[in-house]
Amino acid sequence: MWFDLPNVWIVVLNAVAIPAIHLGVSWWFTKLARSRFDPESWLFRERSREHGGRLYRRLFRIHAWKHLIPDAAPWFDGFAKGRLGGRDPAYLRLFIAETCRGEAAHYAQIPGLLLTLLWNPWPVAAGVMIAYALLSNLPCLLLQRFTRARLRRLLTGMEAAFNPRRD
Repeated sequence: MWFDLPNVWIVVLNAVAIPAIHLGVSWWFTKLARSRFDPESWLFRERSREHGGRLYRRLFRIHAWKHLIPDAAPWFDGFAKGRLGGRDPAYLRLFIAETCRGEAAHYAQIPGLLLTLLWNPWPVAAGVMIAYALLSNLPCLLLQRFTRARLRRLLTGMEAAFNPRRD
């Protein structure tokens, strides 16, 4: 803790800063150009261990709780990712890019939330804030990767059906 504050001010600062960081980062990322979120980049590329999203379904049982995660993008006129709005390949590519945007926003929220370490006392409150920064974003990160893997499988299948090999 860099600032020695009375407990009531620590609580007030946390009550204001935590939602402001979550919402501020989300707002900022909805304003960034979609071209900044390349699904083929190293960060967003699917890993073999993800097995087309099956890892998230088996290990994390994501299908049982994914409906509980709010999508903040529409709050800021961003792309809604709560439901699949069509099966057009262009729309699916757009949706895939938007999952990259969502994933990047949640990565950015982690260091943003760690700013609260400036006023939260060590070690207990600071430890709670570190755990919160990680745990509050982990389900969202998993959901973005799960959704993107499923959309890629769908898109690949559609493209294969529309572009059959000619031998």
